[in-house]
Amino acid sequence: MKIVIVMDSFKGSLSSMQAGAAARAGVLRAHPGAQVVVMPLADGGEGTADALIEGMGAERVELTVTGPLGTPVRAVYGYQHREKTAVIEMASAAGITLVEKGKLDPLSATTYGVGEMILDALARGCEHYIIGLGGSATNDGGIGMLTALGYVFRDEAGDPVESGARGLSKIASIDARNVPERLKACTFRAACDVKNPLCGENGATYVYGPQKGVSEQTKPQLDAALAHFARCTEEWCGRKTAQMPGAGAAGGMGFALVSYLDARLLSGIGLVLDVIGLEKELSGADYVITGEGRMDGQTAMGKAPVGVAALAKRHGVKVLAFAGGVTRDARRCNDAGIDAFFPIVRGVCTLEEAVQPENARENLCDAVEQVFRLL
Repeated sequence: MKIVIVMDSFKGSLSSMQAGAAARAGVLRAHPGAQVVVMPLADGGEGTADALIEGMGAERVELTVTGPLGTPVRAVYGYQHREKTAVIEMASAAGITLVEKGKLDPLSATTYGVGEMILDALARGCEHYIIGLGGSATNDGGIGMLTALGYVFRDEAGDPVESGARGLSKIASIDARNVPERLKACTFRAACDVKNPLCGENGATYVYGPQKGVSEQTKPQLDAALAHFARCTEEWCGRKTAQMPGAGAAGGMGFALVSYLDARLLSGIGLVLDVIGLEKELSGADYVITGEGRMDGQTAMGKAPVGVAALAKRHGVKVLAFAGGVTRDARRCNDAGIDAFFPIVRGVCTLEEAVQPENARENLCDAVEQVFRLL
């Protein structure tokens, strides 16, 4: 019997791989001779880098970079030497959680630190980059990142424009002579679960700007600045990408990655499943185990466990899910490819007790064991 375990994290309790290890122990109690494969899972958002670092056996690299408001911050990314791959969450360098409440500044906020992370990985020999978009404090169209990588954006007088979104409307020319040659041969994949274009009422500024401090009065100004940046970029590279779904992700970072680094924008769960190679492991599998801390109707709307189930169903593999808590509307998950799901809490307890890592580990292990005694 072959079982592939792909668990999402139980937030505040177990990481993806810790949950997978607990499920594996439960399977082996019931079937000591089973072939069990444990793989990491995340949906491209917060925690994706941690899951992939752990699952890929990557090294955690910590470095000081320029934060969203220009002050130094400590950022972390994953470095997989064998595959020459870096796993980066842009929020680690340009995230909204790095800005104190009340100090958001969308005109000045920069993605420069993201570029510094990429350069650090390049110096280590990385050729492939996985970048999680989301949770940013920025609306700079990615020019901060691009500036760190060597691109120079000049105004009519030939001087470099200001950093952040404030400089976008002043761009008159683009100079790529200082961009490292090795960078041009690298591949980039970005986790992007939004479909917004760069500009317009459905674009980065109007939809996501308010949460980053953009006021009603500054929306038109910032949107026009991004549109100007898009026109300059399109004239420079000959590609029209501003209307591409996902170009507006992370304050326009999606647009910058596609236009300047030839990145592929992929759904978060799709990118993660591609990176971990789940489809290959499904060959010959009898069951897939997945799950998350709480399963409800929203799980069926495309969250990580359902992404796993969709791929497994294409290979005719049964899918079982385990969760810390299950709501009545979680029944929708059955229609989304999960054959059966099970709550793991085994007795009356408080939420605080249930999320204690040791309790969650034991409950998950015991629940999986009992289900697999039937199989």
